[in-house]
Amino acid sequence: MNSSILKILFVCFFFMTGFSLSAEEVKVTIDKKYLNLPVSHQQDRGKMTFKADGRPELSIVIRLAPNKADYWVFKDVSNLKGKTLTIRYDGDSKGLKNLFQSDVIAGNDSLYKEANRPQFHFTTRRGWINDPNGLVYYDGEYHLFYQHNPYEREWENMHWGHAVSKDLVHWEELPDALYPDHLGRMFSGSAVIDYNNTAGYNKGKTPAMIAAYTAAGPDKQVQCIAYSLDKGRTFTKYGGNPVIDSRHIWNSQDTRDPKVFWYTPGNHWVMVLNERDGHSIYTSSDLKEWKYESHVTGFWECPELFELPIDGNPNNTKWVMYGASGTYMLGLFDGKVFTPEKGKYQYVTGAIYAAQTFTDMPDGRRVQVGWGRISHPGMPFKGMMMLPTELTLRTTKEGPRLFSLPVKETEALFTPAGSWENLTSVKANEVLKEFYDADCLRIKIGIKLSHATEAGFNLFGQRIVGYDMNFNTINGVFYSPQDMTSMELSADILIDRTSIEVFIDNGAYSYSMERKPDHNNKEGFHFWGNNVEVKDLQVFSVKSIWN
Repeated sequence: MNSSILKILFVCFFFMTGFSLSAEEVKVTIDKKYLNLPVSHQQDRGKMTFKADGRPELSIVIRLAPNKADYWVFKDVSNLKGKTLTIRYDGDSKGLKNLFQSDVIAGNDSLYKEANRPQFHFTTRRGWINDPNGLVYYDGEYHLFYQHNPYEREWENMHWGHAVSKDLVHWEELPDALYPDHLGRMFSGSAVIDYNNTAGYNKGKTPAMIAAYTAAGPDKQVQCIAYSLDKGRTFTKYGGNPVIDSRHIWNSQDTRDPKVFWYTPGNHWVMVLNERDGHSIYTSSDLKEWKYESHVTGFWECPELFELPIDGNPNNTKWVMYGASGTYMLGLFDGKVFTPEKGKYQYVTGAIYAAQTFTDMPDGRRVQVGWGRISHPGMPFKGMMMLPTELTLRTTKEGPRLFSLPVKETEALFTPAGSWENLTSVKANEVLKEFYDADCLRIKIGIKLSHATEAGFNLFGQRIVGYDMNFNTINGVFYSPQDMTSMELSADILIDRTSIEVFIDNGAYSYSMERKPDHNNKEGFHFWGNNVEVKDLQVFSVKSIWN
C-alpha cells in the first residue's frame, strides 16, 4: 500500500474518531474513556492545555512524540463524554495527529505483565510516582493517594494519583484525584474523615473526606484543602484556599507536606507542616482557620507525628515524630507542642523515602507506606510503593525503639517452597540453586558466625546482607544486635523484579534497594564468610498482586 493511500486512511480515521485539527490545536468530541498520548524522550517538553466547557483549564508539559513513541500515556476523559475538549500544544504540533481516543489505554494487552513490572508492590499504570499522600481508611477501603506525573516517567506535572484496596495488598488504580491549578502543582499532603462535620461539608450521614495538600507555585508554597463526598473519587477545592500562607513568617519557599490528624484530648485538629528547617505545628477547629503553635528543628519534608504504646502497653506510650529520611525522635505531645526526649534514631534506610502512615486504621495499628526510589528499566512508569509495614515501639537495650515489619495481610502472598536447618554455607548455596530462575521470592535466613568477623548473603553478585561484626555494620550502616555478644543475625528478604527489601532481627532495622544483579556473575544465591552456619533457611514463592 503506497504512502498516499495510508495518509487518506489516517485522515478518515482521525475525523471518524471525533478529531478536528489545526496547526497547534485539536478539538475532540469525547465519546471514549481515555485519550492516549504518545511520548518520546527525544523531544523537549512542550506546554499542552486541555479546555472543556464548564471545566477549569488544565496545563501540563509533555514530550509529545511527532513520530515513533517510546511509550504511551493517557488522560482519563470519561467525565467529559459528549463535551468538546480543546487541546493546544506549543511544541512540535505534528504529535497532535497521533492522539487517539479509546476505551482502553494504549498497551493495555500487556498491562501488569510487563517484563519489569513489580509483582507484589504497587506501581502506577503509567508515569512517575513519588511520595504517598492522603493515606486513610474509610468504609472498607484503604486509600493510597500519591504524587503522580501521568504524562511522563520522570518528575513533573504533579497531580495526586489515587488507588484503593480492601486488604493493603491488592490495589485498584482510580483516576487522578487532584490536578494542578492557579495556585500551583499538587505537592504532598494527607487526608482525614471529618466525622464531626467541623468543616461543614458533610451531607446527611456521609462524612466528608478532607485532603490537606501543598500547592506549589513558582515563587511560594501554600497549604490548601479539598473535600470529597464520594469516597475520594472526586474532590472540590475550598474556595478560600490557601488556608495557610506562611512564607512571610519563615522567609522560605520550603513550607509543605501537611499531615493532619484529630487530637481527641484537645478536641481540635493538628497539622504538622515542614517549614524551612523542621516541623511546625498548627491547630484548627474547622480545618480552614489555622493557628501556629510551635516548631521542632531538624527534619526535612513529609512530617509525621503519632502516639504508640511501648510493648503494646496502652498505659505506657511515646509520641513519634519523623521526616522523609526515616530519622525519628521520641517524646511528649500536648496537642500544641512536641517535646523531644530521645533521638535522633533511624529504623529504615535505602530506597525508601517520604513514608506516611494511615489515618483511622480500623484495628488501631500504625501502618506506613513509603515511596520506593526505584527505576524499572524499559518501562513506561517509574517509582513504586514499598510494602506496607506495621510500626511498633519495643523495649531494647538502648530504650524504646521503632520496629517495622510487613503487615500481616502480606502473608497471603507467600507459599512455602522449602525449609532447612543447620546447614553449612556450601550446602545452603547448593539447595538454593533450584530458585535461581525465580523472578520473585521471599527468603528468611538465620546465620551464625564462627571464625569470621564478616559474613553475608549475595544474589548474583549483589550484596543483599553484609554483616560486619567487628565494625557493627550491615551493608555499611551501624547496627548493634540486642544481645551485644551475639554471633547470630536473622534477615527476612523480599525480592521483587526490580527491588529488594530486608528486615533484620524481626524488624529492628530494615532497608531496601534496587535489584541490580550482575548478569556475568553465575553464583546465584550465595552465602559467604568463614565457617558460617546457616541455622535457618526458608524459601517462599510469591503470588502476583495483579492476578
